[in-house]
Amino acid sequence: QAQLVESGGGLVQAGDSLRLTCTTPMKTTMWYNMAWFRQAPGKEREFVAAISRIGSTTYSVDSVKGRFTISKDDRKSTVYLQMNSLKPEDTAVYYCAAAQPGNPAEQATSYNNWGQGTQVTVSS
Repeated sequence: QAQLVESGGGLVQAGDSLRLTCTTPMKTTMWYNMAWFRQAPGKEREFVAAISRIGSTTYSVDSVKGRFTISKDDRKSTVYLQMNSLKPEDTAVYYCAAAQPGNPAEQATSYNNWGQGTQVTVSS
């Protein structure tokens, strides 16, 4: 399986921004649909955003729309999650995932390759 490595997490204050990065082996983003999920303590893993191999995007519920942006650079085989206007409820471990095209983007079961996650903590 392709190795996915997340980075860019950290401790920030409410209202700040962070950009998460997911590096993948070459051409992974050209052949797979990519997504970001997050998991807060005591909660189930939650879909955040996805970008298909051709670049179409899907976002989670209203809580992140307008604040988070997923993008990718196929030349670098890298996926990004730009997070603006962060809120304490965004605190979670954020995971990058890859899926074969054709599977529902919002479902964690669609993804068979996961990174180890990066912690994002937003203080009030």
